[in-house]
Amino acid sequence: MGIQLGMPGSARDSVARGLLDSHGRQATDMRLSLTDKCNLRCTYCMPAEGLNWLQKDQVLSRGEIVRLVRIGVDRLGIRELRLTGGEPLVRADLLDIIRDIRADHPQLPISMTTNALGLDRRAAQLKEAGLTRINVSMDSLHPETFAQLTRRPFLDRVLKGIEAAAAAGLGLVKINAVLMRGVNDHEAPDLVEWAVARGFELRFIEQMPLDADHGWTKEGMVTAAEMRELVETRFVLTPDPRNRDGAPAERWEVRSKESPGMVLGTVGIIASVTEPFCADCRRTRVTAEGKVMSCLFSREETDLRDLLRSEAGDDAVAQRWRDAMWLKPRAHGMDHTGLGAADFVQPDRSMSAIGG
Repeated sequence: MGIQLGMPGSARDSVARGLLDSHGRQATDMRLSLTDKCNLRCTYCMPAEGLNWLQKDQVLSRGEIVRLVRIGVDRLGIRELRLTGGEPLVRADLLDIIRDIRADHPQLPISMTTNALGLDRRAAQLKEAGLTRINVSMDSLHPETFAQLTRRPFLDRVLKGIEAAAAAGLGLVKINAVLMRGVNDHEAPDLVEWAVARGFELRFIEQMPLDADHGWTKEGMVTAAEMRELVETRFVLTPDPRNRDGAPAERWEVRSKESPGMVLGTVGIIASVTEPFCADCRRTRVTAEGKVMSCLFSREETDLRDLLRSEAGDDAVAQRWRDAMWLKPRAHGMDHTGLGAADFVQPDRSMSAIGG
């Protein structure tokens, strides 16, 4: 059935069964932030003193989270859930949330992005509760550099958490690394070597202008092209033949220069800034306080929490969610104007307040 473009009110018949936007994309991947709090202070994310955290009653409750996921899956076509933050592990009821969602949706892939602090003690419990897979943010293998980037000397704890996730069988462990020029960019081949030796998939991410201090600069960002060049000082990269299928990472097979016929593993590169993939985006984001953001860079937010806390039924919540996603912009603005252009405005929220 064709999609009749127009405003949400005139298009409800054609979008009633999913989270479609006016450019023909359908969101099936839900990114749900459980908290804005974090126990690291990464320089590209938040200031050293932290942020003005949400109060407990401002954050979606366990029941509200479970209900929202149920609406997304049963009424709106969500087929994959990623739990984010802040840092999801700081939520005391995390295991109960995952258990409740799993009980409702036995086949739903549920993943989580984490900094891995405390994961060594909870990985097996998360697996038992129903978590499918895990992504760990780790930008350096050197304690001093890790501490410089995160403002915390906790690399050993992160590594223990990663080991525990792998031992618990939490799917293909993915490692997310942001490269910063002159800080950790020289570690690119070391990170690849470390990851493929352990059967992990490393994903390099271009630094995005989502830092709380608004200190992002084009000069400080390591581009996707530069990341490939850095890795190829030690390895051969060839395009992964598997379909990207709307995923944010472009995947590359990692091969040895000495034996290029042997695939050692894969590495992904998420080039949100220089090689954006907006045309294939299938994500819908909900912040910790229940606001829909159709794009990481969106300045428009739609509140679902007030409906969840009112007498409104699931149909009303679903319709407001549809309306918010219908207005998703064609692109984030960087693809055709550049970050220095007048019509690109950095969002007020930092990444930790949105949910990655």
